[in-house]
Amino acid sequence: MTILRLMLSLALVGLLAACGAGDLKKPPVPLGDFVLGLNIAIADTAQVPGISRQATADEWEAAIKQAMDDRFGRYEGTRIYNFGINVEGYVLAPPGVPVVASPRSALIVRVHVFEDATQTQLNPGGERLIMVEGVSAESFIGSGWTQTKKQQMDKMAYQAALAVQNYLLRNPEWFGLPPNPEPNAAN
Repeated sequence: MTILRLMLSLALVGLLAACGAGDLKKPPVPLGDFVLGLNIAIADTAQVPGISRQATADEWEAAIKQAMDDRFGRYEGTRIYNFGINVEGYVLAPPGVPVVASPRSALIVRVHVFEDATQTQLNPGGERLIMVEGVSAESFIGSGWTQTKKQQMDKMAYQAALAVQNYLLRNPEWFGLPPNPEPNAAN
C-alpha cells in the first residue's frame, strides 16, 4: 500500500511540474485593444523575513519587468496601458530539511494600472497580490535545495505577472470588454 501511495504522489508531482510557463506559448488572453506601455517595477522597500535568501532590489525589479514583458509584451493593440509594480515583501525559500520542513517562496506585490490616453489610474490605491510557491517537482523537497535564487525569483515573478493578468480579467470594463463570467478560465 505504501508503494502505491508513493507512486501516486510522484505522478501528481510530475503532473504539477508540467504546469508552468507553457501558457506563454499560447495566444494571449483577450484584453481588447491592449498594448503594454510603461513597465515599472520598484523593490527598494520590500520587507524580508530573516528566513529568506536575500535578493537586491535591482534583481527583483529585473525579474518582475521581464515577467511582465513576457506576458504583456505579446499584445499588439493601440490602447496603451502602463503598469507600476511595487514589491512589498518576499520570501525566497532557503535550503531546509527536505520534505519535513521544506519552506516555500512567497511574493507580495502591489500593482497600479494606468490608462495612458487619459492619464488616469484605473485602480486608485493599487491592488495587493500575494503569490505562494506551489508544489512542483522542483519544490517538493524544498525549492531552496533544487533551485538557485534566480530560478526562484523568476518563478515568483512569472506567478506575479499571471496574477496581474487574472486581476485585469476581473476588470474587463477597463478594456471595453463585456463582463467575463469565468476570469480564471484563461490559465
